[in-house]
Parts: sequence; C-alpha cells; structure tokens
Amino acid sequence: MPSVATSVEQVSIERPGVVPEGALREGKPLVLRGLLSDWPLVEHGQLGTAAAVDYLSRFSRDQGIVAFRGHPGIGGRFFYNEDLSGFNFDRVNASLDDLLSEFRSRKGDAAEPSLYVGSTPVRQCFPGMLDENTLAWGVPGPLVSIWMGSRTRIAAHFDFPDNLAGVVAGRRRFLLFPPDQVKNLYVGPVDFTPAGQVISLVDSECPEQAQFPRYRDALAAAQVAELAPGDAIFIPSLWWHQVEGLDDFNVLVNYWWRSVPVWKGNPMDALVHCLLAFNGMPAGQKEAWRALFDYFLFERDSGVESHPHIPPQSLGILGDIDETTAAQLRAMLRSRLGG
Repeated sequence: MPSVATSVEQVSIERPGVVPEGALREGKPLVLRGLLSDWPLVEHGQLGTAAAVDYLSRFSRDQGIVAFRGHPGIGGRFFYNEDLSGFNFDRVNASLDDLLSEFRSRKGDAAEPSLYVGSTPVRQCFPGMLDENTLAWGVPGPLVSIWMGSRTRIAAHFDFPDNLAGVVAGRRRFLLFPPDQVKNLYVGPVDFTPAGQVISLVDSECPEQAQFPRYRDALAAAQVAELAPGDAIFIPSLWWHQVEGLDDFNVLVNYWWRSVPVWKGNPMDALVHCLLAFNGMPAGQKEAWRALFDYFLFERDSGVESHPHIPPQSLGILGDIDETTAAQLRAMLRSRLGG
C-alpha cells in the first residue's frame, strides 16, 4: 500500500469496556487502544485460531449463512472480475458450525482459498456472547455484527450508520478517507456491488496512476491505523474505509448506530431515486434543482431559521418531522412511486 502520512488520532483506554464520554465526535475518526482488552473473546483470540474458534463455538447457533470464497490467486481481495460483469469470488451457503470448523482446520497455506464471513448478527448467531463481552457507552440498541476471515482486503466503501469496530482476533489495517474524497476514489456501480455497498475500484496495493490519477489526492487526505486485538476504531458515518485482515484468522465485532431515528429512512434510497429522476436532465434544469435542494434541505441546518415568513403551524414538512408525519410521507411516496 502506498505510504499515508497521517495516522488516525488515538487514545489509550484506562477502563477497558467503557467508551470515554465525548470521545466519539461527529466526523472525527478515533482509535481506542485497549477498549476491548478485557473481553474473554480477545483473550482466547490471542491464544490462537483454535482457542478463538472453540470460544465462538460455545455460543454459535448452527444455521445457514452466506460466506465469500475466492481462489488463492485473488490474494484475499474480494472484488469484481476484470470487466465488472461479475465477481472474483463465489457466494456460498454454509452452516455456521461448518465455517467455524473450516477456520479451525486451516493451516495458513498460500494455496488455500480466501474465506470471508461478513456482517453476521451476533445476537442471532452467537446468542449470549455479548453477556460475557460487554461494552458500556450509552448508545441504545446498536446493531452488533461479527466479521471473520482469512487474510483479506476489502475495498474502500462507506456505511450510513456510525461505526465502532473492535478487533478481537488477528490484526487489521484501516485506511480511511473523508466523505469529500468520493470524487477521487473512482467509485464503481451503485446497483451492482460485491456486498451491498458501493466500493472504490482502485487497488490500493498498486494503484494505476494512468487509470486513477486523482487517487493520489485521496491518499493525501487519508488516515491510516493498524489495530491489534483489543483495539477499536470509530468510523464516522459516510467515511470511506478500506479494511485489511493481516493474519491467517481475523475476527472483528462492530457496532452500528444512527444519530437520527430509523423511521426517518435511509438517505441512500433518496439518492437512488434522484439518480432516476435527474438522469438525462438538461444542465440548466439540474442547476435550478440544485438551488431548490440547497434552499429546502442543505441550508436548513445552518443555524438560521429557514422560513420565518411562514407561520409555524403552517410549515408542514418544512418544519420538524415526527414519526407520525414520517409515516404519512412514506405513504404519499409509495402512492406516487406506485405509478
């Protein structure tokens, strides 16, 4: 990977299992060294793959899940095929227990296939594990997932929710890009992705300058962090992040949460609809719509009252939207889009 001069800011955690108040600030990545160092899962992970798998197996509820399997030649980089018509790996349905057994029996040989199990819900697949591996931080109801794999490279992508990701076995390297670097990351298709999220098409191990000339600007704005077992990283909403598993067996547990209620919907749905509505529109009309979006949406949070000329009781959806109003809006949208 090309050299990145800036490291993610870090703090050393004095009380493992407790996120310091005010540490997770909007738009500011942070490494929390030792946050999960008192977890039994971390302790078993440091004893080796067999111990980590044996511990996970205590809680696993054997069920079918989806795994990614790629031939040794991909070098752990789960990606598209050469012409972006498909992928360089297979999605396979397998039982959780069988996958754990396979991880346990692997020898770390370069001839073994790359194996990756992503975004598996912990409470569903490993019930009871979070009772022994706890985190105190005051965020209600986060989605907790576990990620397991051999040596892997997951292309830069973003998540809508905020993300606190903790390494519990193996080491991981994170390469982060601010949201405004999207123009320099050469993003692939929106509606045809390896795992649901749009990804950068640049291979960070050997970026092709002729094909991706602006990627060097993205690297100039990037931040890098390498995490050991017990460390965690806060990745703010919409920050692009590439993740590498550096050891033969790597396990990560992450927490996703939103700063706004779920009933407000996913902005990505709005973006997709905008791609439909604005496709082929003349440039002058697009500029006119840009002014409307700025006025009605992006300038509303500037701290200045946006519509003082409208009586508060008449603001409608220009005012604060509650859950009831949101349900009415969704019904209206369904009616309009149904045609």
